[in-house]
Amino acid sequence: MDKTYIDKLAYIRIENRKILTTLSKGKDVWYIPGGKREGNESDQEALIREVEEELTVRLLPETIRHYGTFEAQAHGKPEGTVVRMTCYEADFDNTLAASSEIEQFKFVSYNWKDKSSPVDVLIFDDLKANNLID
Repeated sequence: MDKTYIDKLAYIRIENRKILTTLSKGKDVWYIPGGKREGNESDQEALIREVEEELTVRLLPETIRHYGTFEAQAHGKPEGTVVRMTCYEADFDNTLAASSEIEQFKFVSYNWKDKSSPVDVLIFDDLKANNLID
């Protein structure tokens, strides 16, 4: 069967051994912040824009570093639709705040993974395996 790929970027932010996750308005699943690139944006440009749109902070470009890339069935999409999530860590300026598209955000432990999308579950598993989250 042919697979359709959704190319997304994610922002991995860990504080006190918990990972940052967001709930978009009207959604029933929590997502690691990030999103899709627009036009010819680079990974960095798209990630900076998405995080600023969702959490009102600006990532510091010189601190952006690749964490990993994960693939899983896309939540709520037809079978064979795969999300390819390229994950980055970075520092930011200012203070995290939910934008108009985000209902809430929180730092969560590994046991929160059941409230997340399938690709985010893989990321939670990897962070736990690498002893980065509790």
